[in-house]
Amino acid sequence: MKTSLVLIPVLLTAATLAISASPAEALRVRKTWDLRQETWELELKAATSPEAKAKVLAARPDATEAARDMWKAIGASLGEEWTIEPAAWFLRATPGLLATNPDGSTKPAFADEIDAVRKAVETRLLKSPKLAPMCMALVTNQDPRALAILEKIIAENPDAKVQGVASLAAAMVLKSLGDDTEIMKKRISNLRTAIIKSADVDLGGAKVADLARDELYIITHLTKGRVAPDLSGANSGGEPMRLSDHKGKVVYLLFWSSNMLEAKRVAEIIAETARKFQGRPFVVVGVNQDNLETLRSLEGDGTVTWRSFTDLSGELAKEYRVASLPTLYVLDGERKIHYSGTPGTFAELTAEALLAEAPAATE
Repeated sequence: MKTSLVLIPVLLTAATLAISASPAEALRVRKTWDLRQETWELELKAATSPEAKAKVLAARPDATEAARDMWKAIGASLGEEWTIEPAAWFLRATPGLLATNPDGSTKPAFADEIDAVRKAVETRLLKSPKLAPMCMALVTNQDPRALAILEKIIAENPDAKVQGVASLAAAMVLKSLGDDTEIMKKRISNLRTAIIKSADVDLGGAKVADLARDELYIITHLTKGRVAPDLSGANSGGEPMRLSDHKGKVVYLLFWSSNMLEAKRVAEIIAETARKFQGRPFVVVGVNQDNLETLRSLEGDGTVTWRSFTDLSGELAKEYRVASLPTLYVLDGERKIHYSGTPGTFAELTAEALLAEAPAATE
Protein backbone atom coordinates (compact mmCIF):
# COMPACT_ATOMS: atom_id res chain seq x y z
CA MET A 1 0.00 0.00 0.00
CA LYS A 2 2.82 2.41 0.86
CA THR A 3 4.38 1.82 -2.55
CA SER A 4 1.11 2.76 -4.26
CA LEU A 5 0.81 5.94 -2.21
CA VAL A 6 4.32 6.95 -3.22
CA LEU A 7 3.69 6.26 -6.89
CA ILE A 8 0.47 8.28 -7.13
CA PRO A 9 2.06 11.76 -6.77
CA VAL A 10 4.90 10.72 -9.08
CA LEU A 11 2.40 9.69 -11.75
CA LEU A 12 0.43 12.90 -11.24
CA THR A 13 3.59 14.98 -11.67
CA ALA A 14 4.47 13.15 -14.88
CA ALA A 15 0.94 13.68 -16.17
CA THR A 16 1.10 17.40 -15.34
CA LEU A 17 4.38 17.78 -17.24
CA ALA A 18 2.94 15.93 -20.21
CA ILE A 19 0.00 18.32 -20.30
CA SER A 20 2.13 21.46 -19.96
CA ALA A 21 4.71 20.42 -22.56
CA SER A 22 2.64 20.60 -25.72
CA PRO A 23 1.99 22.72 -28.83
CA ALA A 24 -1.36 23.75 -27.37
CA GLU A 25 0.23 25.03 -24.16
CA ALA A 26 2.91 26.90 -26.10
CA LEU A 27 0.21 28.57 -28.19
CA ARG A 28 -1.75 29.48 -25.06
CA VAL A 29 1.32 31.13 -23.50
CA ARG A 30 1.95 33.17 -26.63
CA LYS A 31 -1.66 34.28 -27.02
CA THR A 32 -1.83 35.26 -23.34
CA TRP A 33 1.30 37.38 -23.70
CA ASP A 34 0.08 38.98 -26.93
CA LEU A 35 -3.18 39.95 -25.21
CA ARG A 36 -1.29 41.51 -22.28
CA GLN A 37 0.87 43.50 -24.67
CA GLU A 38 -2.08 44.69 -26.75
CA THR A 39 -4.00 45.72 -23.63
CA TRP A 40 -1.01 47.66 -22.31
CA GLU A 41 -0.52 49.44 -25.64
CA LEU A 42 -4.18 50.46 -25.71
CA GLU A 43 -3.92 51.79 -22.15
CA LEU A 44 -0.82 53.75 -23.14
CA LYS A 45 -2.62 55.32 -26.10
CA ALA A 46 -5.60 56.16 -23.87
CA ALA A 47 -3.45 57.91 -21.22
CA THR A 48 -4.25 61.62 -21.62
CA SER A 49 -1.95 63.19 -19.05
CA PRO A 50 1.77 62.86 -18.30
CA GLU A 51 0.90 61.37 -14.90
CA ALA A 52 -1.41 58.76 -16.42
CA LYS A 53 1.16 57.94 -19.08
CA ALA A 54 3.90 57.54 -16.46
CA LYS A 55 1.66 55.19 -14.47
CA VAL A 56 0.98 53.01 -17.51
CA LEU A 57 4.65 52.97 -18.48
CA ALA A 58 5.57 51.85 -14.97
CA ALA A 59 3.16 48.92 -15.36
CA ARG A 60 4.71 47.70 -18.64
CA PRO A 61 4.29 43.90 -18.87
CA ASP A 62 7.35 41.91 -17.82
CA ALA A 63 8.09 39.02 -20.18
CA THR A 64 9.84 36.97 -17.47
CA GLU A 65 6.75 35.03 -16.40
CA ALA A 66 5.68 34.40 -20.00
CA ALA A 67 9.19 33.20 -20.90
CA ARG A 68 9.17 30.89 -17.89
CA ASP A 69 5.79 29.47 -18.91
CA MET A 70 6.96 29.01 -22.48
CA TRP A 71 10.01 27.13 -21.28
CA LYS A 72 7.77 24.77 -19.31
CA ALA A 73 5.83 24.14 -22.52
CA ILE A 74 8.83 23.41 -24.75
CA GLY A 75 11.86 22.62 -22.59
CA ALA A 76 11.29 18.88 -22.33
CA SER A 77 10.59 18.56 -26.07
CA LEU A 78 13.41 20.62 -27.60
CA GLY A 79 14.56 19.00 -30.80
CA GLU A 80 11.04 18.18 -31.97
CA GLU A 81 9.99 20.24 -34.98
CA TRP A 82 6.87 21.66 -33.32
CA THR A 83 9.08 23.50 -30.80
CA ILE A 84 10.90 25.55 -33.46
CA GLU A 85 8.43 28.43 -33.63
CA PRO A 86 7.73 28.71 -29.86
CA ALA A 87 11.47 28.39 -29.13
CA ALA A 88 12.10 31.22 -31.60
CA TRP A 89 9.51 33.28 -29.70
CA PHE A 90 11.36 32.42 -26.47
CA LEU A 91 14.65 33.75 -27.89
CA ARG A 92 12.97 36.98 -29.03
CA ALA A 93 11.27 37.49 -25.65
CA THR A 94 14.30 37.03 -23.38
CA PRO A 95 16.86 39.73 -24.36
CA GLY A 96 17.14 42.32 -21.59
CA LEU A 97 15.53 40.11 -18.95
CA LEU A 98 17.61 39.90 -15.79
CA ALA A 99 17.84 37.49 -12.86
CA THR A 100 19.09 38.51 -9.41
CA ASN A 101 22.03 36.70 -7.81
CA PRO A 102 22.11 35.93 -4.06
CA ASP A 103 24.49 38.87 -3.53
CA GLY A 104 22.05 41.29 -5.18
CA SER A 105 23.91 41.59 -8.47
CA THR A 106 22.15 40.75 -11.72
CA LYS A 107 22.81 38.45 -14.64
CA PRO A 108 21.02 37.68 -17.91
CA ALA A 109 17.98 35.52 -17.24
CA PHE A 110 17.48 32.19 -19.00
CA ALA A 111 21.12 31.94 -20.16
CA ASP A 112 21.16 28.15 -19.74
CA GLU A 113 17.82 27.78 -21.50
CA ILE A 114 18.99 29.91 -24.44
CA ASP A 115 22.07 27.73 -24.75
CA ALA A 116 19.83 24.64 -24.71
CA VAL A 117 17.79 26.03 -27.62
CA ARG A 118 20.94 26.67 -29.62
CA LYS A 119 22.23 23.17 -28.89
CA ALA A 120 18.93 21.59 -29.96
CA VAL A 121 19.05 23.50 -33.25
CA GLU A 122 22.66 22.52 -33.87
CA THR A 123 22.32 18.83 -32.98
CA ARG A 124 18.74 17.87 -33.89
CA LEU A 125 17.08 20.46 -36.09
CA LEU A 126 19.79 21.61 -38.45
CA LYS A 127 18.13 20.11 -41.55
CA SER A 128 14.53 20.99 -40.76
CA PRO A 129 12.62 22.80 -43.54
CA LYS A 130 10.78 24.74 -40.82
CA LEU A 131 13.88 26.45 -39.44
CA ALA A 132 13.41 29.94 -40.94
CA PRO A 133 11.83 31.58 -37.82
CA MET A 134 14.65 30.21 -35.67
CA CYS A 135 17.30 31.64 -38.00
CA MET A 136 16.02 35.16 -37.40
CA ALA A 137 15.51 34.59 -33.68
CA LEU A 138 19.18 33.62 -33.35
CA VAL A 139 20.03 37.22 -34.29
CA THR A 140 18.13 38.64 -31.31
CA ASN A 141 20.84 38.45 -28.67
CA GLN A 142 23.59 39.50 -31.10
CA ASP A 143 25.68 36.65 -29.68
CA PRO A 144 28.65 35.84 -31.99
CA ARG A 145 28.17 32.14 -31.14
CA ALA A 146 24.99 32.18 -33.19
CA LEU A 147 27.05 32.80 -36.32
CA ALA A 148 28.57 29.30 -36.26
CA ILE A 149 25.09 27.74 -36.05
CA LEU A 150 23.78 29.88 -38.90
CA GLU A 151 26.78 28.94 -41.06
CA LYS A 152 26.05 25.26 -40.40
CA ILE A 153 22.42 25.79 -41.44
CA ILE A 154 23.59 27.46 -44.65
CA ALA A 155 25.95 24.55 -45.39
CA GLU A 156 23.78 21.60 -44.32
CA ASN A 157 20.09 22.49 -44.54
CA PRO A 158 18.74 21.10 -47.85
CA ASP A 159 16.01 23.77 -48.21
CA ALA A 160 17.20 26.72 -50.34
CA LYS A 161 14.75 29.14 -48.70
CA VAL A 162 16.00 28.23 -45.23
CA GLN A 163 19.57 28.72 -46.48
CA GLY A 164 18.60 32.18 -47.71
CA VAL A 165 16.99 33.21 -44.42
CA ALA A 166 20.02 31.88 -42.52
CA SER A 167 22.24 33.96 -44.82
CA LEU A 168 20.25 37.10 -43.98
CA ALA A 169 20.53 36.30 -40.27
CA ALA A 170 24.27 35.66 -40.57
CA ALA A 171 24.73 39.06 -42.23
CA MET A 172 22.91 40.69 -39.32
CA VAL A 173 25.08 38.90 -36.73
CA LEU A 174 28.23 39.89 -38.64
CA LYS A 175 27.14 43.53 -38.35
CA SER A 176 27.86 43.37 -34.61
CA LEU A 177 31.44 42.17 -35.20
CA GLY A 178 32.80 45.33 -36.80
CA ASP A 179 33.32 47.06 -40.12
CA ASP A 180 36.63 45.67 -41.38
CA THR A 181 36.96 44.67 -45.02
CA GLU A 182 36.62 40.91 -44.60
CA ILE A 183 33.51 41.19 -42.44
CA MET A 184 31.97 43.58 -44.96
CA LYS A 185 32.65 41.14 -47.79
CA LYS A 186 30.97 38.33 -45.84
CA ARG A 187 27.97 40.52 -45.04
CA ILE A 188 27.47 41.50 -48.67
CA SER A 189 27.92 37.90 -49.87
CA ASN A 190 25.33 36.65 -47.36
CA LEU A 191 22.86 39.36 -48.30
CA ARG A 192 23.15 38.51 -51.99
CA THR A 193 22.54 34.84 -51.18
CA ALA A 194 19.50 35.79 -49.13
CA ILE A 195 17.98 37.73 -52.03
CA ILE A 196 18.73 34.99 -54.57
CA LYS A 197 17.42 32.08 -52.49
CA SER A 198 14.58 33.48 -50.40
CA ALA A 199 13.57 36.92 -51.67
CA ASP A 200 9.84 36.27 -51.30
CA VAL A 201 9.91 34.62 -47.86
CA ASP A 202 7.75 36.56 -45.40
CA LEU A 203 9.25 37.19 -41.98
CA GLY A 204 6.62 38.74 -39.75
CA GLY A 205 5.24 41.05 -42.41
CA ALA A 206 8.53 41.88 -44.14
CA LYS A 207 10.00 40.12 -47.16
CA VAL A 208 13.56 38.81 -47.02
CA ALA A 209 14.43 40.88 -50.10
CA ASP A 210 13.32 44.11 -48.39
CA LEU A 211 15.24 43.32 -45.20
CA ALA A 212 18.34 42.42 -47.19
CA ARG A 213 18.14 45.66 -49.19
CA ASP A 214 17.86 47.60 -45.94
CA GLU A 215 21.02 45.89 -44.71
CA LEU A 216 22.80 46.74 -47.96
CA TYR A 217 21.69 50.37 -47.54
CA ILE A 218 23.16 50.36 -44.02
CA ILE A 219 26.48 49.07 -45.39
CA THR A 220 26.51 51.73 -48.10
CA HIS A 221 25.32 54.72 -46.07
CA LEU A 222 25.30 54.02 -42.33
CA THR A 223 28.52 52.25 -41.37
CA LYS A 224 31.55 53.71 -39.64
CA GLY A 225 33.25 56.36 -41.75
CA ARG A 226 30.23 57.08 -43.95
CA VAL A 227 28.66 60.55 -43.99
CA ALA A 228 25.31 60.16 -42.25
CA PRO A 229 22.18 61.22 -44.18
CA ASP A 230 20.98 64.71 -43.39
CA LEU A 231 17.62 65.04 -41.67
CA SER A 232 15.15 67.89 -41.81
CA GLY A 233 11.90 68.43 -39.98
CA ALA A 234 10.51 70.32 -37.00
CA ASN A 235 10.81 70.21 -33.23
CA SER A 236 7.97 70.04 -30.69
CA GLY A 237 7.33 73.76 -31.11
CA GLY A 238 7.02 73.53 -34.87
CA GLU A 239 10.39 75.22 -35.45
CA PRO A 240 12.41 73.89 -38.40
CA MET A 241 15.43 71.70 -37.68
CA ARG A 242 18.20 70.25 -39.82
CA LEU A 243 20.87 67.83 -38.72
CA SER A 244 23.36 69.69 -40.92
CA ASP A 245 22.86 72.82 -38.78
CA HIS A 246 25.34 71.29 -36.32
CA LYS A 247 28.34 71.21 -38.64
CA GLY A 248 31.58 71.35 -36.66
CA LYS A 249 30.09 69.68 -33.58
CA VAL A 250 30.13 66.13 -32.29
CA VAL A 251 26.52 64.94 -32.46
CA TYR A 252 24.67 62.35 -30.43
CA LEU A 253 21.83 61.44 -32.83
CA LEU A 254 19.32 59.57 -30.67
CA PHE A 255 16.24 57.78 -32.00
CA TRP A 256 13.89 57.33 -29.03
CA SER A 257 10.40 57.35 -27.56
CA SER A 258 9.03 57.48 -24.03
CA ASN A 259 7.55 53.97 -24.25
CA MET A 260 10.74 52.15 -25.24
CA LEU A 261 12.36 49.79 -22.76
CA GLU A 262 14.52 51.55 -20.14
CA ALA A 263 13.31 54.95 -21.37
CA LYS A 264 13.93 56.65 -18.02
CA ARG A 265 17.43 55.21 -17.73
CA VAL A 266 18.29 56.23 -21.29
CA ALA A 267 17.15 59.80 -20.59
CA GLU A 268 19.37 59.88 -17.51
CA ILE A 269 22.40 58.59 -19.44
CA ILE A 270 21.96 61.11 -22.25
CA ALA A 271 21.37 64.02 -19.87
CA GLU A 272 24.47 63.10 -17.87
CA THR A 273 26.59 62.92 -21.04
CA ALA A 274 25.28 66.32 -22.16
CA ARG A 275 26.23 67.79 -18.75
CA LYS A 276 29.69 66.24 -18.95
CA PHE A 277 30.38 67.79 -22.35
CA GLN A 278 28.73 71.14 -21.65
CA GLY A 279 30.72 74.06 -23.07
CA ARG A 280 32.37 71.87 -25.70
CA PRO A 281 31.36 71.45 -29.36
CA PHE A 282 28.84 68.73 -28.58
CA VAL A 283 25.08 68.49 -29.08
CA VAL A 284 22.35 65.90 -28.59
CA VAL A 285 19.77 65.73 -31.37
CA GLY A 286 16.77 63.51 -30.81
CA VAL A 287 14.36 61.88 -33.24
CA ASN A 288 11.21 61.20 -31.25
CA GLN A 289 8.15 59.06 -32.03
CA ASP A 290 5.80 60.27 -29.27
CA ASN A 291 2.85 62.55 -29.89
CA LEU A 292 3.47 66.27 -29.47
CA GLU A 293 1.72 66.53 -26.11
CA THR A 294 3.91 63.82 -24.59
CA LEU A 295 7.13 65.23 -26.04
CA ARG A 296 6.33 68.75 -24.85
CA SER A 297 5.55 67.42 -21.38
CA LEU A 298 8.88 65.57 -21.17
CA GLU A 299 10.72 68.70 -22.28
CA GLY A 300 8.72 70.93 -19.96
CA ASP A 301 9.42 68.96 -16.78
CA GLY A 302 13.14 68.60 -17.56
CA THR A 303 13.09 64.83 -18.18
CA VAL A 304 14.42 65.54 -21.67
CA THR A 305 17.09 68.22 -21.96
CA TRP A 306 17.71 68.04 -25.72
CA ARG A 307 15.78 69.15 -28.78
CA SER A 308 14.16 66.47 -30.92
CA PHE A 309 12.72 66.12 -34.37
CA THR A 310 9.10 65.01 -34.12
CA ASP A 311 8.76 61.75 -36.04
CA LEU A 312 5.43 60.19 -35.11
CA SER A 313 5.13 58.66 -38.60
CA GLY A 314 8.61 57.11 -38.35
CA GLU A 315 9.72 58.58 -41.69
CA LEU A 316 12.98 59.99 -40.30
CA ALA A 317 13.75 56.70 -38.53
CA LYS A 318 13.33 54.95 -41.89
CA GLU A 319 16.11 57.13 -43.31
CA TYR A 320 18.43 55.42 -40.82
CA ARG A 321 16.78 51.99 -41.09
CA VAL A 322 16.14 52.04 -37.33
CA ALA A 323 14.88 48.62 -36.23
CA SER A 324 14.62 49.19 -32.46
CA LEU A 325 14.67 51.98 -29.90
CA PRO A 326 16.87 53.42 -28.55
CA THR A 327 19.37 53.67 -31.41
CA LEU A 328 22.26 56.10 -31.13
CA TYR A 329 24.71 57.41 -33.72
CA VAL A 330 27.81 59.39 -32.79
CA LEU A 331 28.79 61.75 -35.60
CA ASP A 332 31.82 64.00 -35.99
CA GLY A 333 31.80 67.62 -37.15
CA GLU A 334 31.55 66.52 -40.79
CA ARG A 335 28.65 64.19 -40.00
CA LYS A 336 30.78 61.08 -40.39
CA ILE A 337 29.61 58.08 -38.38
CA HIS A 338 31.95 56.85 -35.65
CA TYR A 339 29.56 54.75 -33.58
CA SER A 340 26.12 53.17 -33.86
CA GLY A 341 24.35 51.18 -31.18
CA THR A 342 22.84 51.92 -27.79
CA PRO A 343 23.72 54.74 -25.36
CA GLY A 344 26.40 53.92 -22.83
CA THR A 345 30.11 53.80 -22.16
CA PHE A 346 31.31 53.00 -25.70
CA ALA A 347 29.30 55.85 -27.18
CA GLU A 348 30.61 58.29 -24.60
CA LEU A 349 34.22 57.18 -25.10
CA THR A 350 33.78 57.70 -28.85
CA ALA A 351 32.45 61.22 -28.30
CA GLU A 352 35.27 62.00 -25.88
CA ALA A 353 37.87 60.92 -28.42
CA LEU A 354 36.27 63.06 -31.14
CA LEU A 355 36.04 66.08 -28.83
CA ALA A 356 39.70 65.74 -27.95
CA GLU A 357 40.47 66.32 -31.63
CA ALA A 358 37.83 69.02 -32.23
CA PRO A 359 38.64 72.75 -32.22
CA ALA A 360 37.04 74.87 -29.53
CA ALA A 361 33.52 76.08 -30.36
CA THR A 362 30.57 77.63 -28.65
CA GLU A 363 26.90 76.60 -28.77
